[in-house]
Amino acid sequence: MSEFDIVFWYWWVAAVAFLGLEILVSGFFFLWLAVAAFVTGALLLVVPVMGFNVQVLLFSAMAIAAVLAWRRYSSAKSQTSDHPLLNRRGAQYVGRTFNLVEAIENGQGKIKVDDTIWKVHGDDCPVGGKVKVVAVNGTVFDVEICR
Repeated sequence: MSEFDIVFWYWWVAAVAFLGLEILVSGFFFLWLAVAAFVTGALLLVVPVMGFNVQVLLFSAMAIAAVLAWRRYSSAKSQTSDHPLLNRRGAQYVGRTFNLVEAIENGQGKIKVDDTIWKVHGDDCPVGGKVKVVAVNGTVFDVEICR
């Protein structure tokens, strides 16, 4: 046995190390490297005369194939949400009409939406005037006056 001979369980130790990395940094990347390392170790157990270059080539090919297969599978399986605006609270209000609680003066005013006061930008309008939300810029609504 020369110093470059790899025993099958070396690959299995690498697989466990990749699984440990997967636990620390999730994302399903290191999981597939662990699978490739485990399979390489299993093949080396069956064919113990396999050279180091062949082992590295097998590991690399299986790792790349597994990662690409996972990416294709996960992108094809991604689901669209039945609530696409759930985490974009302001975007939920675009197109709705509200009453001003603070007059729009010099382009700025406020509306009350449910239990929250929102800052608005738009043309000057008195308190109680109706405005329609047309866009959201961060936490500020762009509004137009309803006539």
